[in-house]
Amino acid sequence: MPWDGDPKFLENTGYPVAKLYKSLGALKARKVLVALDSCFSGAGGRSVLAQGTRPLVMKIDSSIPAGAENISILSASAGDQISGSDNAQGHGLFTYYLLRSLNRSGGKTSVKDAYASLVPDVEDAARRQNRAQTPQLASGSGAVFFR
Repeated sequence: MPWDGDPKFLENTGYPVAKLYKSLGALKARKVLVALDSCFSGAGGRSVLAQGTRPLVMKIDSSIPAGAENISILSASAGDQISGSDNAQGHGLFTYYLLRSLNRSGGKTSVKDAYASLVPDVEDAARRQNRAQTPQLASGSGAVFFR
């Protein structure tokens, strides 16, 4: 569900993640990085569902589909977690700490190293908000670099 999507009109305003991954996997690019600062669970936080409502799906399949091995996916949280924001920073926790990691390295880091750097920061910040949030990394074949 895009940020401006309407859950009442999924057919018209939603976009399946599997379709996104399939389209990106078909690109002639050697490597593709997808960074998702969103809430897959729909349980609140950076979700399009109204506060207090329950999601239809509690777990999602976040694996990389066949034919899209050139993709690496960084996501803000596990499929059953809420992705939170830091209003003082003007970003989601995941985006803030990912950008901070990239700035510190001058953009010369692997996805795995950036991921390793941001996970404890996001987990600590979420814990201060009395919840759990653990970014996830799914990779196709080969290491992906930001530069």
